[in-house]
Amino acid sequence: MKKNKFEEIKVYSEGSGVVTLIEPNLSVGLNKFGLYEESIANDETFNLNDKVESLLTFTNINCNEKSIAEELFNSDVSSSYDERIGYYRSLYVGHVAEGEYRKNASSGGVGTWILKELLESGEVDGVIHVKENPDKNSAILFKYQISSSIDEVLAGAKTKYYPVELSEVLRLVKEENGRFAVVGIPSFIKAIRLLCKQDKIFSERIAFTIGLICGHQKSSKFADFMAWQVGIKPGDLKSIDFRHKLDNSPADKYAIRMVGFVDGELKTIIKPKDDLLGQNWGLGYFKPVASDYTDDVFNETADLVIGDAWLREYADDPLGNNVVIVRNDTIDKLITNAILKSKLHFKKSDVEEVFSSQAAHYRHTYNELPYRLFKLKKKNHFLPALRVKPSNEIGYTRSLVQDMRQIISKRSHEYFLEAVKRDDLEYFTRKMSRLDRLYNIVYIMMAVKNKGFIGLLKLLIGRVTKR
Repeated sequence: MKKNKFEEIKVYSEGSGVVTLIEPNLSVGLNKFGLYEESIANDETFNLNDKVESLLTFTNINCNEKSIAEELFNSDVSSSYDERIGYYRSLYVGHVAEGEYRKNASSGGVGTWILKELLESGEVDGVIHVKENPDKNSAILFKYQISSSIDEVLAGAKTKYYPVELSEVLRLVKEENGRFAVVGIPSFIKAIRLLCKQDKIFSERIAFTIGLICGHQKSSKFADFMAWQVGIKPGDLKSIDFRHKLDNSPADKYAIRMVGFVDGELKTIIKPKDDLLGQNWGLGYFKPVASDYTDDVFNETADLVIGDAWLREYADDPLGNNVVIVRNDTIDKLITNAILKSKLHFKKSDVEEVFSSQAAHYRHTYNELPYRLFKLKKKNHFLPALRVKPSNEIGYTRSLVQDMRQIISKRSHEYFLEAVKRDDLEYFTRKMSRLDRLYNIVYIMMAVKNKGFIGLLKLLIGRVTKR
């Protein structure tokens, strides 16, 4: 690769900043679209060498998620393997029964609970996870931090649809003795596994990885957009809870809780998510390009994986539930003991149930990824190092869905930047609503093609009912 090739291909980076730990000429920071990206400090001295490429999740051809997972989990006689979800020792669906972990979580509370257990049992000295930025004068709302007490761990509960990076906190880990558990989305956990291969200090100190199932990342502008719709302008938002639970509502009918200044007065506003534009995850508002070029749906290199139990059986439970994939023996024992003591309300699950909880996510992320790669190849663009290969074997209407999703994601970044410049929210909503209508037309075409006019009628009734 040429020296400056990195600037051309970094759009496929997950933006974790991990590579900056081994390459001092790379730095990481938020760009104008509110996404973390690595940048070259000095073009004249930077060299995209083998060491750097081996740590980049999107260029490391020789070390994919499956090969990493095989090294970690394949020797465990208690492990099984499925092509879709990866290795697993145990599979569960359920929630935390003790304390208020579930009440204070986005779904079943399992993530915060397992971090507490690892800390309390002495398995780790600290937890690396995302919490509110303690610097209230900063425009950055959330960042990775180290928690070393139960109270600190509890402060990091709930999902944050907000960009973060790992380099700052990992530098602290390198300076401190101890063992740590780290929480992350699939690409972040893979980046950490690659780092551990290169630096023995991290392989000794990162004791457990807790993986999240992630539909896609969001830029910081997603939070700004939610807040602007309720009168809190960009720059005036002070805190946000993306998954505020509503009593007596289904698990997927949560609200957004926002605190910020409206006309100079600090206000707290809670709004049901379905009353806000941009909450349709399929549209992909403010999604980074990197989220469309991963083939890891179930966080295959993590010791424990947690996701929302989007299953019909659990849909009406307002407190939420988790699907849980266990790959680590120590964590498996902690969970088994907790079930026996009724601390966890878990039921044994199976591959098909766990997979079905994320079926739509899997279809977009994995099944239709070959088409997105095909489009890159057709334009002679750089191809990220992935396990799936470019292919145009996709139905016409599904290809239109993919085309529209990528257009919507791209335009959302551009239109919002212009809307802020104009101080005109309506500019953004007007521009995006036109794209949304085209997207809906594609789905109408698909309904007619697949199910005829009865299918179309059901689709329209369903959408009217949701509104």
